[in-house]
Parts: sequence; structure tokens; C-alpha cells
Amino acid sequence: MVAQPKEGNLRQVDDSKLPLIARAGLTLAALLLAAPAVAGSAEPVPHGMLVTTDSGLKVRVLAYSDGTFRVTAATDPMQAPKSYMVVAEADGSPQFASDGGTASLTTSLSRAVVRLSDGQLSVFDGAGKPLLEEYAPARRLDPVTIEGQSFLATRAQFNRGTDAGLYGLGQHQNRQMNYNGEDVELAQHNMDIAVPYLLSTRGYGILWDNNSITRVGDPKGYAELKLPAGWQAEYFAGEKLAARRSEAAIDYPYIRDLKRWPAKLPLTQTTMVVWNGAYIPEKSGDHKFRLYSSSYVEVYADGKKVLERWRQNWNPWYHNFELPLTAGKSVKLRVEWQPNQGYIALYHADPLPEADRRSVSFASEAGKAIDYYVVPGKDMDALVAGYRRLTGKAPMMPRWAYGFWQSRQRYETQDQLVGVVKQYRDEGIPLDAIVQDWFYWPEDQWGSHTFDPKRFPRPREMVDAVHAMHGRIMISVWPKFYPGTDNGKELAAKGYLYQRPLDATQKDWVGPGYANTYYDPYSPEARKIYFRQIRDALVSKHFDAWWMDATEPDWHSNLSIEERAYQMTSPAAGLPGGAIFNSYPLVHALGMAEGLRAAEPDKRPFILTRSGFGGTQRASAAVWSGDVAARWSNLRDQISAGSNLSLSGIPNWTHDIGGFAVEDRYSKQDPAALPEWRELYLRWFQFGAFSPLFRSHGEFPLREIPQVSEGDPAMRAALIHYDKLRYRLLPYIYTLAAGTYFDDGTIMRPLVMDFAGDKRAWGVDDEYMFGRALLVAPVSEFKARERQVYLPGGSEWYEEASGKRIAGGREYAAPAPRERMPLFIRAGSIVPLGPEVQWTGESSQGPLTIHVFPGADGSFTLYEDQGEDMGYARGEFARIPMSWDDKARRLTIGEREGHFPGMATTRRIGMVVHGSVGGPVFEQRPERWLDYSGKAVALKL
Repeated sequence: MVAQPKEGNLRQVDDSKLPLIARAGLTLAALLLAAPAVAGSAEPVPHGMLVTTDSGLKVRVLAYSDGTFRVTAATDPMQAPKSYMVVAEADGSPQFASDGGTASLTTSLSRAVVRLSDGQLSVFDGAGKPLLEEYAPARRLDPVTIEGQSFLATRAQFNRGTDAGLYGLGQHQNRQMNYNGEDVELAQHNMDIAVPYLLSTRGYGILWDNNSITRVGDPKGYAELKLPAGWQAEYFAGEKLAARRSEAAIDYPYIRDLKRWPAKLPLTQTTMVVWNGAYIPEKSGDHKFRLYSSSYVEVYADGKKVLERWRQNWNPWYHNFELPLTAGKSVKLRVEWQPNQGYIALYHADPLPEADRRSVSFASEAGKAIDYYVVPGKDMDALVAGYRRLTGKAPMMPRWAYGFWQSRQRYETQDQLVGVVKQYRDEGIPLDAIVQDWFYWPEDQWGSHTFDPKRFPRPREMVDAVHAMHGRIMISVWPKFYPGTDNGKELAAKGYLYQRPLDATQKDWVGPGYANTYYDPYSPEARKIYFRQIRDALVSKHFDAWWMDATEPDWHSNLSIEERAYQMTSPAAGLPGGAIFNSYPLVHALGMAEGLRAAEPDKRPFILTRSGFGGTQRASAAVWSGDVAARWSNLRDQISAGSNLSLSGIPNWTHDIGGFAVEDRYSKQDPAALPEWRELYLRWFQFGAFSPLFRSHGEFPLREIPQVSEGDPAMRAALIHYDKLRYRLLPYIYTLAAGTYFDDGTIMRPLVMDFAGDKRAWGVDDEYMFGRALLVAPVSEFKARERQVYLPGGSEWYEEASGKRIAGGREYAAPAPRERMPLFIRAGSIVPLGPEVQWTGESSQGPLTIHVFPGADGSFTLYEDQGEDMGYARGEFARIPMSWDDKARRLTIGEREGHFPGMATTRRIGMVVHGSVGGPVFEQRPERWLDYSGKAVALKL
């Protein structure tokens, strides 16, 4: 459903220009039905068919050689614009048939059937198993006008009443794992990444090709919770009640809303606001609520606390909760909030009918047609591969990217930055990358890509110094410009700077506050200018990686969605912001990637972007989870957020270890809070060591290992233990990384990927597989020294800490001392480890230790290459296949396949077979060694 007009940029169609029947409130679909009835028909078209329904609606279905179907529904399917996400063209050769009631396309892998009367779609796999059935009455194509341009608000619904597990959709930090029964809004935000690809355990994926805000689940969106009797609001200044009034809703979500604050009570003096109200539901069932808030807040229902959160005030976010309510029975609600100049609002949605609640529904605010792709696949891996065939491969990242990244907000001088790398090297703490965050430029020159000469007098020497210590350096580059900079002027002269943020006289948070705006990347020329400016200023200084921050784009903290959309209307694209809302980070990243590939053609680009969209992986881009808070609940939320993001087809993901923003009790170093801060950081670091990318970043306290663990030798030892373990696991991790390119693989794997047959695994939101061998169970509760871990059925498991073998299909109370995280290895796994090193390039072809975990047959194929160049794309790599015959207890190391420049001809390989000796499994020493020359060898162990 399209948002109601708010900032003047989004309005409904002008009634006076519609026929009378449309002015009566009917949709485009209703207009079609009101047209003279004609018999539905179907005809073949290249790679597919075109169906014209009884009402005149046209449904075009195109086939791909992998069994995928593209479905486009509109009065004219050719109106569907060229996709930003999809790069593959239909190439299937389906068999077309029509029997007068339906028309069908059949491939060897799938079959699509469209009913001629109303265009209802059904999709089957190659064996005839039903995958997808559209509920045609829910289809919507409603005219809307945005800034004078005509669009359609669209909706399609499928598989009503489904019991399938549903996953993907990008990154959403509301602890949602299985989306069946859930609602998700796809709208780019600092911590929310919109990828409109949904995967089902039923054997299909849907890529919804629309660039506007899209709702999955309830199509209406949530509404402010307004109470008939009002909320009774009490405003306190200190302990004194300063104002009391009745309010229709809790309604301070954005800057514009603060004008409603009590006139005689300055916001800065308000210490507490308490709202009390009685809500009487009209429907029975599970009512869904979303609290949008910053600072400290607690929510009570009938006296019971149902939610407690904290967030930094410049970055509020949603917190979901549900209440089972009975129609006509009142529930007393109480919200207690410490404003601290923050934001808050409470939203609600009634229960949906069960068939609709358990369904697949996409609804978008603005498009030219209903346009989506149905991908069949035998498992989740096949569905990820199908997504990448449509939207592009995930190029390989450099090997060093999988080492440890140290960052902070922010290094203020080049000596600080170089000094951190030197300290790591001097103390023997493994490190590969250091990060220069924002504001290295002179204060009033954002977008100049220059360095403040007082703080960074010789930036090229800084880069060279890091390289001399075998480190890499990533630098922050934004799409943001101060208009007075030379770069800003050059872009503005071509019409490539957004003008509306400047017209709004918005100022940022730097110094006195500066007028600022972003560049418009929707023009190829604008992207080339943007990159050329970076190339000349920064690429020429040999920086290694590119941190693309605020790519939603984040115009100005706490603007409304409508204001954000209005400001990103693109003259270059000729489209209003509401129609392209989610696509900016993709277009921006692609321009950067194309520029890097041209400037450094034999170097693997590395881009880290805060937001992404369908296809982001093809831009050599990793993503991270944004400016999350340093809270235990936020640590827990990262697990499902990263798991579903990975399952959405973007394999390289990271997060700010320790959480970016911290409470005052941590930043002001309250001694009473120090134990909790240390434990939170350590638990987050343990999780980070088993994330696709391993990266520490955040606001004060300092995050460097020697500083964050000062005075706590046990913490320091634990941090270094996980850092070193990550480096020893690099042969395993880099093979997983190569698999994301060669096999369309996924590094961070929610349990459903490997255990779809175990329904208990479908909803597990606090553990995951790291590759196919390791089960990771982070600890996300303060002072927890044990946690329940679900070990999926169909496998046995080895506890990493004890070596104990445990049956799957049950909960296990895993010991979790502060210094160790529960970690398990699947029986039948082969896990190669390398030697202890200080950086990824040190002894990259050194001795290997092959760890074998009996209990099932298993295999693993080690991947190796040069590590930084594009040789992998030219076939310059080697593989060493390994297999374990469990019954015969025989390990076979097969013949090496392939070659790359600098490859070692012989390798020293040790072997450990687990099960007979206890203790930490990865600390066990090899029982046998061999000198491997590339020829196959079988060993009885």
C-alpha cells in the first residue's frame, strides 16, 4: 500500500483525470474487469508466452535454461523497466501449450501454468511437484502519481496457508529467522539492507524486481497505535512532573515531529516520559507491535515487561514484539522512555487471517508492472546459485580480506594508524588490515578526498609504512559532498549533485555544521567523474580497499522516509526517489567497482558498503550491519541478520565487533560497568572470528586488542587465541571463500541450509554453520557460562573444547566459560589448518594439518591461488581433493589439480583423526606426517 501523502512528494492519482469508475476508488485491476469481457488467450513469444486474461490484463512468462521463470503482469509487460538487479536475459527453450483454459511453459526442470481467465500463475518443479500458486484475488496494480509521473502500486500473493520455511530478504535486525508469519519492510536504512529475494524450503526462490519500498507479509504496513481514550502522557524534568496531557499516539519518530513537544518543557530538560493507555482489540490473535525508539525505553503490558532496549539517539530503530490478545478484552500498556533528545513512536498491526498470515506476499509502493522471477532448486544452495545466475557472480575477494581487520572511530593522525600496526607486529598479534575511517580531510572539505596536512602530512608514506609491515589499509569514501569543494563543484556543474538537501538547508554534525548533499550515481558519466576524483586522489596513493559509508543514502539522521525519498529524486535517472528508493547502494557500488577494475585490472577490488541491494555481490562488495549498538540484544540480533543476508546471495558480510555505539557507562568508563563491557566485547569477538569477515570497529573505548584488554590478562589471552585460530583456519576459510565464486557457495549458513529436513532447525536464530563443517553457537547473555545449543539431527557432532562426540537431534547444555565460545564440528568433516602466522601472506603454502572427524564419510577439496590478482578468473589455481572412508578409516589425499604462479611443488601435511583423545580438538598435534608432491596417496589411520 502506498504511503499517504506527507512531504508533498508522494500523492495519489489526480481524481479529475480518471474515468468516473476510477474516481469511485477502483484499482487498475478493477478497471480491467469493468472493461468489455473478452475470452482469455495465449500465444508463444521468444523464450516464453504472453497470456491476455478475460479482463485484458497481460501476463508474460519467460523461461531461463536453468528452469527459472520471469513473470511480468501489466496492461503492457514491455513497460517493465530495465532491471538494476538482474543482468541475465531469458535464454530458455520451453515447450508452449494451451488448452483453452490454461497456457503452459515446460522445461526439463520446471513448468509454469497460467489460467487464461484471471492470469493466476502456478509453478511446478521438473517432477511435477507444486512449488508456487498465486492467489489471484490479491493481485494489485493501483495507479499512483509521484511528482507528476504515473506508477503502479503492486502486490502479488502466493501459497496461502503455507507451512514452509521462508528466508533471505537481506539484513533485518529484529531477530527474525524463519519469516513464515512475519512482516518485513524492505527499505534501505543504516542497519537494514533490502534484498528482495525470498527462499523457501518448498524448493523455490522469488526475486521481486522492484526498486521502491516493498513490504513482505502484511501489505498494509503498520499504523501508529492510537487509543480511543488516548494515551495519558506524563513529562518529567528530573523527578518533577512538568507536564501532563492526553495524546492520540506516541508519535515522535522524526525531526519534524519534535514540534509537538510540550511548549513549556524544553526537550533538553525532559528526563522521563511515561505513557499509559488501554488498548481494546477488535480482533483476537497475535497482535504485532513495532516500537521505533532511541535512548532507554521499557514497554509493559498488564504490568509485565515485554521489551527493554537502548539505542544511540541519532540512529533509532524498530524493536518488534507480539501480544496474544482477545477481541474486546482491554490490555493496559505502559511505555517508559528517557528521551535524551531522542525519538520514539509505537506502531501496531491487527492479526491477519491465518491463510494470509502464513503466505508469501510482496507489495511495492511504485513500479511499472508486477515483475518477479521464480527460481526452482533442490535445496537452498541451488536457490542461492539461481539468484546469482540472475544478478551476477560474486567475484573473489583477496585472501588478506579474510584475516583480522582493526579499526576504530577514528584514527586522528597517520602516526596513530601506523602505530597500531606496529604494536600488533611488535606484540605478535595477527593482523592484516587497518582502516582509516572518515574525517581525515580538512574540516570544511568533505568530498575533497584530500588529507588534512596537520594530521596526515604524508599520506602516501602512511600507506607505504603499513605495506612495509605486511599490512593493508582501507580508507573511507562517501557519496557525500560539501558543495564548495572542487569535486562538488565539478559534479554540480554537470547536474550530478542532488539539490534538494541543499534547498532544505540541512547541516551535518561536523564543527558548526555544514551544508551538504550527495552525488547522483544514476548517470554513467556521474559515476565516472566520481571514481576519477577518487582515483586521482586516493587510488594513486595505493590504498588497498574502499569503505563506502552511508550508501542508503543516509541524507541526514532522523529524516522521515518521505523526506528521504523526496531528496533522492534523480534528475539523471528521470525518476522520483520513491520509485528508486532501494537501488542507490547497488548503482553506486557498481560504479566504484567498474572504476577500480579499469584502473587496476589485475587486482581484486575490495569494497565494503553499508547498504546493498539485489546484485550487490557482483560489485566486488562486502556489506556490514551498520551502526549497531553495544548491547547484548544487538549482539544476538546480528546472528539472524547475517545468516539471512548470507542466504540472500551476498556472501561477504561483517559487523562492528563490540557494537559501534556505546552507552555512557561504557564510554565514560564507569568502573562498575567495566566487567560487562569486557565480556560483551570478548563474546562479540568470538562471534567475529567465525564471521565471513573478521573486523573490529566502534566508538570509544578503543577496540585494539592491547587496549581493550588492558588489565585483564585472561581476556587478552582469549582475544589472541581466537585471532590466531582464525589464521590457522585460513586454508578452510579461503576455500569457502573460493566456493562463493566457483560454486555460488555461502560461508555463513543458517541451519536450514544443511538441515532442511530437521524442522526444529528452521527457526534457530542464535547459531549457524560456518561452512559445512563448523557449528557456531555465540553467547549473547552477560555472565552466561553455559548455553543450550541445538545440534541438528542426521549427524553426530564433536565438541571443539572437549573433543567429546555427541549425537544430533537434541539440545545440548554446552559449557561456555567467558574465554571460550561453544563450537562444534560435524562428524565426517575434514578441516585443514595452517601454521600460526602474523598475516595471511606469511607462509601461505606452509605446512598443513588435516583434521578428520570420524562418524561418517566425508570430503573436502582445498583451494589455493596467488591470493590477490585476477589469475583465478584465468584458471590459475590449484585444488587438492581429500576424502575420508569412515568404515575403512582411510584418508585419501588425491592428485593435485591445476597450477598457479609461485605454487609450491611439495607440501608438508600432518593428519589428526579425532575421537580417541580429549581436549581442544584444534590444539591436537598430528599423528602422522607426509611430504605431498601432488600425487594421490591413501593412508590407513
